[in-house]
Amino acid sequence: MHTVMVGTSGVTASDVLAVARDDARIELSGEAVAALAAAREIVDALAAKPEPVYGVSTGFGALATRHISQELRAQLQRNIVRSHAAGMGPRVEREVVRALMFLRLKTVCSGHTGVRPEVAQTMADILNAGITPVVHEYGSLGCSGDLAPLSHCALTLMGEGDAEGPDGTVRPAGELLAEHGITPVELREKEGLALLNGTDGMLGMLVMALADLEALYKSADVTAALSLEALLGTDKVLAPELHAIRPHPGQGASAANMLAVLKGSELTGHHQDDAPRVQDAYSVRCAPQVAGAGRDTLAHARTVAERELASAVDNPVVLPDGRVESNGNFHGAPVAYVLDFLAIAAADLGSIAERRTDRLLDKNRSHGLPPFLADDAGVDSGLMIAQYTQAALVSEMKRLAVPASADSIPSSAMQEDHVSMGWSAARKLRTAVDNLTRIVAIELYAATRAIELREGLAPAPATQAVIDAVRAAGVQGPGPDRFLAPDLEAADAFVRAGGVLTAVEPVTGPLQ
Repeated sequence: MHTVMVGTSGVTASDVLAVARDDARIELSGEAVAALAAAREIVDALAAKPEPVYGVSTGFGALATRHISQELRAQLQRNIVRSHAAGMGPRVEREVVRALMFLRLKTVCSGHTGVRPEVAQTMADILNAGITPVVHEYGSLGCSGDLAPLSHCALTLMGEGDAEGPDGTVRPAGELLAEHGITPVELREKEGLALLNGTDGMLGMLVMALADLEALYKSADVTAALSLEALLGTDKVLAPELHAIRPHPGQGASAANMLAVLKGSELTGHHQDDAPRVQDAYSVRCAPQVAGAGRDTLAHARTVAERELASAVDNPVVLPDGRVESNGNFHGAPVAYVLDFLAIAAADLGSIAERRTDRLLDKNRSHGLPPFLADDAGVDSGLMIAQYTQAALVSEMKRLAVPASADSIPSSAMQEDHVSMGWSAARKLRTAVDNLTRIVAIELYAATRAIELREGLAPAPATQAVIDAVRAAGVQGPGPDRFLAPDLEAADAFVRAGGVLTAVEPVTGPLQ
């Protein structure tokens, strides 16, 4: 099994994906253990002094003015975890919780939190055992980080609350820890706070969304090319010299992908046939510009994610010179903004895909295709309602594109008076990514059927490879009306599993 080594300098996106989705094992480097021990010595020295230090010998948030005596500090750390584990609503997905825990462990191992090495090792042990705390949908304002979700994870570390075992059954966390020989942690000064104070949930969801969207954008380039082909459009607008004079990198990459898919097609370039056209509609002609802008947004979001993956997010933090200083690095604004940016880009990509699907189904705009791609229009409705479903998904995508980060709701008696709502931005982006997958799948379903209805002209070899793969995956081709939902589900599963790229890249080479 793949092993991820956690040191003091952060982790990579591939590390997060390996742990969250592939159950990779985690080990702490010797460097991390040494840094943990050194930072803990600083915290212990401060804890022994009479002067109050925030997070070490004081209360939290609006209660930070109270100095806590030594005999109450262990209780203080337990209490902050118990009281902050106040989430409600549906359970959050297993992969999100694993990413959340792993990223908190990443910060703990930085040596800037003052957590003992044995606490970090217990966090790794829980992940390695396949134990997943029960975390709920609601409870984070994205400042001070993802407090409630991280608190539910810390509760499991203490042997309290509920967690899911490796068999998928939810049971008391204490029982699961005992079965795996893991001793619950007795928290000491600062440790409770250090386990709760980070952007780990929103960051984990950002990393996974970036991975999913990267594949989806390539798949959307392919489906856009198939729609262009089915509509007898021109590929001249994809010429690299046209995109070189407007040098947005994403635009050039999308155009190159579409051009590679269409190479060798007999269907493109029929503008001067029986139904002359000077130009294709925007949804066809401007596909690289729209998808390209989204790709450039992905690139910016990836830069933000990489910076955050290299960060130590906590408050207060232990500095190399021995100071323990309060700060505002836990604020989720940098991550929240790009999560919202991605939701906007995804909504627009879904919107332009739906417009192409609608054009394929409209006999007045499809250049010779039957109405709704039906076998016997009037008797058969064809893909009419598949487009309704796609339109409903696009409408939902537009609502999800409303930025969460533009909102703020004060909390903690106005001490935390401006929050990021980054967790909410991440949650809605996950829904948007799911919906975009379905939208791309419906365009794929319509475009492949439309191409098969174009008799006498051969599609591009790459297109034919996609059609063959889709049909092999159980997505049926043209014919009389049938129960359509299973076909759409099969198309969705095909796109979700990366089937479009698996089919096309042996012909085109790796897409950009």
